[in-house]
Amino acid sequence: MDLAVVKHSGEDTGRKVSLSSEIFGIEPNDHAIYLDVKSILANKRQGTSKSKERAEIKGSSRKLKKQKGTGGARAGNIKNPLFRGGGRVFGPRPRDYSFKLNKKVKDLARKSALAYKAKDNSIAILEDFDFETPKTKQYISLMSALSVADKKTLLVLAENKQNIVRSGRNIRNTKIITADQINTYDVMNADQVILIESGVELISNLLNKE
Repeated sequence: MDLAVVKHSGEDTGRKVSLSSEIFGIEPNDHAIYLDVKSILANKRQGTSKSKERAEIKGSSRKLKKQKGTGGARAGNIKNPLFRGGGRVFGPRPRDYSFKLNKKVKDLARKSALAYKAKDNSIAILEDFDFETPKTKQYISLMSALSVADKKTLLVLAENKQNIVRSGRNIRNTKIITADQINTYDVMNADQVILIESGVELISNLLNKE
């Protein structure tokens, strides 16, 4: 698949970049995408939720009333989960939600996500550029020139360029990453993926290496 390279002004450069069929032309694997996205979201969870159970509540352990003859339900101590201020039954405890995913599955998931975007014509190739100073207005103008200002975009740089990152980090529905940070969730979550020309080869090397 060949895609035209455009300038940051939105004009065609006349050059084309060939996308690897081993990445962008494969038959997407939905289950691999599901597993990788689930893994990414699980790894982001803090897992610090905690509530006090009966044994952890401060209070007397004395039985509140006699077992029978009161006309009401039997009751133990004040820490009973049925009473206000009592302990919670089977409450959340700190835990690690992350789980291991095989590297080949993760690579297949990333390839599948990029293949979906290629099939939907949702990938654009942008020539290498940089901003002289961080300026949000410049980044907004760039997205407008590419006709994607109203879409959720993912810009994939070849290397970390702070002026570009700082220009776009406060803009809603915009994310900027480098080629070595590309992942299934970000690709699937974006309406439009914008690849920097020099980053295409880096992505190919990253996902095609044995």
